[in-house]
Amino acid sequence: MSLLKRLGHKLAAFSAIAATACAAPAAGPKPASPALWKVADSDTTIYLFGTIHLLPPGTKWRSPAFDKAATGADMLVVETVVDEKHPEATIGELFKLATSEGLPPLSARVPTANKAALETAIAKSGIPVQVLDKMETWAAAFLLLSVQFKDLGLDPGSGVETSLKKQFEDGGKPIDQLETNAEQLGFFDRLSEDSQRKFLIAVVEDASSMKGEFDGMLRAWTSGNVKEIAKTFNADLSDAAELRDALLVRRNANWARWVRGRLDKPGTVLVAVGAGHLAGDQSVVSLLQKDGLKVTRVQ
Repeated sequence: MSLLKRLGHKLAAFSAIAATACAAPAAGPKPASPALWKVADSDTTIYLFGTIHLLPPGTKWRSPAFDKAATGADMLVVETVVDEKHPEATIGELFKLATSEGLPPLSARVPTANKAALETAIAKSGIPVQVLDKMETWAAAFLLLSVQFKDLGLDPGSGVETSLKKQFEDGGKPIDQLETNAEQLGFFDRLSEDSQRKFLIAVVEDASSMKGEFDGMLRAWTSGNVKEIAKTFNADLSDAAELRDALLVRRNANWARWVRGRLDKPGTVLVAVGAGHLAGDQSVVSLLQKDGLKVTRVQ
């Protein structure tokens, strides 16, 4: 299955906002140990933790090593801060970018073979087709993602970031972001129309055909198998250069610069971002290592 058909549920790992726009089983009996790294100097410690933004309810992902790092951190940093209980601001940012004049009907933006799947996704979403027809293709796809996530049994309330934000809020600790909502949405808004349409096709694909692959992604993540994470999350981006650049390359470079700069300020920080950003030869971890920084695998 190509990336363009996988992308809909990969956004559960890649995009925090996509996850909010809305069952696979949890991993087996082995204790969970998602990958965790540490970058440190004399007065600063930065933990890097790869996440999945949406998870099946009941997924066990915490471990003693992770809880020690999270408890000892002074601050949580996520991709972008989204208030799941009151998403109006995030949805408002989406709609600022979402519309253009003279757009063809949404059904005219997918091949004949995908029209039935699009109609089914629209019907399940409850969003009037007249609203979707006025939206740019990427934005319509975002609104339809909730159907995909629901069919996969994914719950916004069970995501890693949701749990971590509650922990830090309850502890009175600050939460910061690497990107604003507008910046994250802008990566999609700037995609070519061809890539936006491929994104839409991926979103409306029948979730049942992707369930097995998502299970594999989840197993790789919960076990901390970084090589498998790189393979399952990122490998097929090689045949979609524009999407790879938008979703991974530029953002990873920006975040690696942020980590290097943050080392100049004392304290302990937990950085939690989509697992695909911390695996592979162009990951944040690899970029930091190429810059000569020591990145230690904690878990």
